[in-house]
Amino acid sequence: MMTALLGFAVLLTLCFWGFRVGFATLMVGFVGFGLERGWTASLTMVAQQVMEDSQNYNLSVIPLFILMGVFIYRSGVSTDLYDAASMGLGKYKGGLALATVVACGGFSAVCGSTLATAATMSKVAMPQMKAYNYSDRLAAGTIAAGGTLGIMIPPSVPLVIYGIISEQDIGQLFIAGILPGILLVILFLLTVVITVRLNPDSAPAAAELPTDRKRAALRGTTPVLVLFVIVLGGIYGGVFTATEASGIGACGAAAISFLRGHLRSLTDWRDCLVDAAMTTAKIFIVLLGAVVFTQFVNLSGLPYDLLDFVDEWNLSPAGLVAFICVIALLMGMVFETIGIIVLLVPVFLPALYASNVDMIWFGIIVVLVTEIGLITPPIGMNVFVVKSVLPQVRLAEIFHGVLPYIAALFIGLLAVYFVPQIATLLPSITR
Repeated sequence: MMTALLGFAVLLTLCFWGFRVGFATLMVGFVGFGLERGWTASLTMVAQQVMEDSQNYNLSVIPLFILMGVFIYRSGVSTDLYDAASMGLGKYKGGLALATVVACGGFSAVCGSTLATAATMSKVAMPQMKAYNYSDRLAAGTIAAGGTLGIMIPPSVPLVIYGIISEQDIGQLFIAGILPGILLVILFLLTVVITVRLNPDSAPAAAELPTDRKRAALRGTTPVLVLFVIVLGGIYGGVFTATEASGIGACGAAAISFLRGHLRSLTDWRDCLVDAAMTTAKIFIVLLGAVVFTQFVNLSGLPYDLLDFVDEWNLSPAGLVAFICVIALLMGMVFETIGIIVLLVPVFLPALYASNVDMIWFGIIVVLVTEIGLITPPIGMNVFVVKSVLPQVRLAEIFHGVLPYIAALFIGLLAVYFVPQIATLLPSITR
């Protein structure tokens, strides 16, 4: 156990020094395994694990959903989604912030990327809110927090990765994410309402959209909503698997982007494919590095020591999940979402299975916890994305702006933790 803990300490140190998580886990896993079993055995293990996992058919769902998100992102549909949300909400005090939350939820549902959602909505929503004298704190904080919805509302890449690691049905995980995703959107909307009530000057009412923009918004969002229904409806209805759905989604997104005037040249196609390939490569480096690190951790006996720990302390299934949540919250201040999932879940899998924890429910809990990490200091990746797009807004203002949303996320986490049916109801109906 001490060997594994030393490995985690070295891993954290390397990450603080600026090493990429994927390369750091690969290095620590290789060296740790080599010290335990010899360098020849370590080289063989690394080669076998990387080769086997890179040929895993289930992993093909990741690049395809990423490609779908890239096509949607390049189609320029974000402006129409924002206008569609503003149609019913923009005329109220704080309405543009409410519309930003709804637009973030809608865009993240078809895009699947928190960082892309935060970056896009910074460009789309911030100018509108600034035009009506919204405070930087409320505007930037809403955008940064709204971007976190991308890892809960399906299709979600973190849920895909969790499903592969824990060997859970990805379609069931997508279904499980619907109600928690809706809950988070509602909590974010309530957060805006309360913030505006406490500080009315932070969000004046906006003018109603012109008729032509309303029509354009409806025309632009309808195909995207249809694609969303087809992809998720096909998975839930058992028409096709999640992997097949990802391919259908990518083709549909390409068609939508083409009809909207994009992807009309080889340069456009090359840019989209390169973007998707680079994002996929970054994720796969983290995944493959974590697989090697997990082999070292398993060799050290840490998972079985954790089983003894659970038995010794008589931890209930809920107590074990709470313990893991605390660790994940601490890791969220350092690691990105995927890094937390691939490092934490394999270590605790034996204990979770032994405690008969509902793994679908646990997956939603883990994603919720990592969602909090996306806007929590000192890293807060979404915060820094918004800052990079809006350099004129002070970083301190953005972090102040996300604080109410962190509280909302904690409320959502507690709700799913104490009322598991929020995550398990829909999967139980469709099984």
